[in-house]
Amino acid sequence: MSVIMTMIAEGDPARLEQFAAANPDKMAAIRDHAVEHGLIAHRFYGSDGQIMVIDEWPDEQSFLDFFAHMASEIGPMMQEAGITSEPHPVFWQKIESRDAYGWDA
Repeated sequence: MSVIMTMIAEGDPARLEQFAAANPDKMAAIRDHAVEHGLIAHRFYGSDGQIMVIDEWPDEQSFLDFFAHMASEIGPMMQEAGITSEPHPVFWQKIESRDAYGWDA
């Protein structure tokens, strides 16, 4: 069963959007490497002074392998995009609660 990975960091969501708009090739290249490592789904979200990544991966190790493989590109990109704290991934397994709704429950 796949896992959801969340990663929250301090940063300016508007600056990340500006970076992404100005660097679509960099964003796509990192995403394409993630897909090669098994990425199923990916989104960025922003709130007041925070950026969150939500991914779905086949398993925790697939993400860890991707992140280690691309660290030399992801780190500078995150800094340039305005992320000001070290992100830490958290992995989540689905709990069968018998009340799922939406997302093709």
